[in-house]
Amino acid sequence: MSDLKLRHIFKAISWRILGSLDTLVLTFILTGDFTVGLHISVIEFVTKTFLYYFHERLWFKFKYFKQIPSKTRHLLKTITWRFIGSIDTVFIGWFVADDIKIGVYLGGLELITKMVLYYFHERIWYKLKFGIER
Repeated sequence: MSDLKLRHIFKAISWRILGSLDTLVLTFILTGDFTVGLHISVIEFVTKTFLYYFHERLWFKFKYFKQIPSKTRHLLKTITWRFIGSIDTVFIGWFVADDIKIGVYLGGLELITKMVLYYFHERIWYKLKFGIER
């Protein structure tokens, strides 16, 4: 496995840990039920780890995106990822809580919290040189 693919795997896992903790807290705030939050977070950990990895690989594959200044690129990646992530959250929240409102509220809250968290996650990983050929 190449160092770059390994980087993307570690990046996906680190983001998913942070994202799952955010989902757990938000779900608990919405429902008052830690178990529902835990179920949603565990399912999301699996689905979003794969989704994030493929999102990362697609952004890496398109040469055009490499020409965009880093802060703009990270903002665009944040927006595209959040769109994918929010759709996943709405459906998982709806399925687990058996209430579409919970899914929609959770997805809406995550639009704010996770965009901020993701942007800073991207900035940190941009500064790390792990897995990048020098």
